[in-house]
Amino acid sequence: MTGIIDEATPRVRVVLVDDHAVIRAGLQQLLGGTDDIEVVGQAENGAQALEVVRELRPDVVLMDLQMPGVDGVTATRNIMAANLGVDVLVLTSYSDGERIVGALDAGAVGYLLKDADPEDVLEGIRAVSRGESPIHPKAARALLGSRSGSGQAQLTSRETQVLGLVRAGLANKQIARRLEISERTVKAHLTSAFARIGVGDRTQAALWAERNL
Repeated sequence: MTGIIDEATPRVRVVLVDDHAVIRAGLQQLLGGTDDIEVVGQAENGAQALEVVRELRPDVVLMDLQMPGVDGVTATRNIMAANLGVDVLVLTSYSDGERIVGALDAGAVGYLLKDADPEDVLEGIRAVSRGESPIHPKAARALLGSRSGSGQAQLTSRETQVLGLVRAGLANKQIARRLEISERTVKAHLTSAFARIGVGDRTQAALWAERNL
């Protein structure tokens, strides 16, 4: 059942970044069929992505990873460094742990796979706009698979710092201020850390950190 959309409610403005025109066209059609999401621009490679995002200032960038020239991880890092107030949601075919960690470390706040159901892609975009960090279950399992033989998650030093501050009760804004990084970067580190340690929220993460850090 489709509810009535308030005309005054702003749509989530999205830029598509993918080197395959067919995929961009398909996503354009999918997103264009909604009442709450609007495709405002496209880019066919990572270098072009920064230019388009800088010009259009969307809410969300739907980012492919494997592209000629500047890849999606580098493009994500460049967009985050430009501090344009945009969230990057990865949409890729790759679910290996190294790529996932690379994308999240670069500042992506979510990681979806191209074999996901269309509705999952739409909900992923909406989740990012709400400040959430969606990760495809297969990608989450890949992160969990990066644990060491001892059963402890192989966290990066920054993820360990962030979890320690979560344990201390600090909010994302306070953590960002303490570590001199953006709130989006804090969120990206938490997304990665939550998936690696197998928890779903801050309370569980704080309990995990209390026992393991």
